[in-house]
Amino acid sequence: MCWRTVARYWLLVPAVFQLLSTAQAGDQPFAFNVLNQRSVALTAQYWNPILIYVSRKSGVPLELKLAKTTKEGNALAEQGAYDFLYTNHFFTPERDRLGFRVIARPAGRGIQGQIVVPQDSPIRSLQELNGKEVAFPSPDAFAAYFLPMDALIKAKVDVKQVFTSNQEASLAQLKIGTVAAATVNDQIIQRYARREGFEYRLLWNSEVYNDLCVMVSTRVPKEKVATVREAFVNMINDPEGRKVLEAGAELLKIKDKLGFIAADNRDYDNYRAFYKNTAVKVKN
Repeated sequence: MCWRTVARYWLLVPAVFQLLSTAQAGDQPFAFNVLNQRSVALTAQYWNPILIYVSRKSGVPLELKLAKTTKEGNALAEQGAYDFLYTNHFFTPERDRLGFRVIARPAGRGIQGQIVVPQDSPIRSLQELNGKEVAFPSPDAFAAYFLPMDALIKAKVDVKQVFTSNQEASLAQLKIGTVAAATVNDQIIQRYARREGFEYRLLWNSEVYNDLCVMVSTRVPKEKVATVREAFVNMINDPEGRKVLEAGAELLKIKDKLGFIAADNRDYDNYRAFYKNTAVKVKN
């Protein structure tokens, strides 16, 4: 079965569920977009069971909406196409003004931006990347673009940027040797390495920032936001919810703490502080 067939299958699952929910509750589903870090098929396979669970427990129907690329997904979000986001791209000054509010984040540790090379690469320092091709997922990515590019600019290292659409695509290019290095967040590379048996070496590491978060548009009624947040937060304590989380962890090879915790905009203030001081050009 090709990935397009898998993606269509997994994208149809919430559609069937939402039809049932809508018929029963009279509500139109709320569009839930997830940032492109992996393939469409793998993202859908991980997130659909979570959204089906949260929809049923909260009584608020959520429908997974995935874009082909990060750039496309962010543009659609800026235009108001989504009610909920799972992202960390909406803390730039320009996007912060759109009013999306943080309601939950993963319970595990935060993330770090990294620049990595294959374990057998002769490259041992950032300076040795000068003039070489480096894979980035998107110029919107926080941990996998802004953080490493800021470090490269400040180190006066000029690289040839190769955009791959998502972090795992960058790692696939690194694995086959078409780029000298890749920029990622540490959790993505660790899980990819476990799944693919890929050995890598770290060239650069950022400080820790909170992971991607569930954000909500101001147009979603507050009472619905509260029940969705509660369903996410209580998921780990419910045997059914824990089972969904454990299946997702096995799929992605997640070794960190499972589940979600309540969060708010203040938990991402260090993102905003970074954007104010970065050497990378940010749209204001």
